[in-house]
Amino acid sequence: MGKRVAIIASSGGLETAYKVFNIALAAAAMDSEVGIFFTFEGLPIIHKDGPSMLKLKPENAPMEEGFKRTNVPPIQDLIQMAKESGVRLIGCQMTVEALGWKPEDFIDGVEFAGAATFVEFAQDAQVTLSF
Repeated sequence: MGKRVAIIASSGGLETAYKVFNIALAAAAMDSEVGIFFTFEGLPIIHKDGPSMLKLKPENAPMEEGFKRTNVPPIQDLIQMAKESGVRLIGCQMTVEALGWKPEDFIDGVEFAGAATFVEFAQDAQVTLSF
């Protein structure tokens, strides 16, 4: 493996999902070890009901047509590509519990851990991003 990239997804919306997975897939393609920590408003990105929960902000609505025109894959496809590329998807255990959600509410392949587990991963990262 090359470098390590740590990403925190704490904001909601389809914009965040695209940012997170665009960077994660680019890093994975560059042979980086990638871990994404989903917390607070970022958790719906990996929720089974994510497609119905993730919307573009009204001011970004024109992007939807641009995504279609330029053949940007749907977020579900990007998530699958990330999983196939070895990207770690880590759901914040504390936030999951605070929201009253359960591990089975999330897509397959998500691991659940506390912030300390992610910080341990991020301590050895050459790149750390937050969205």
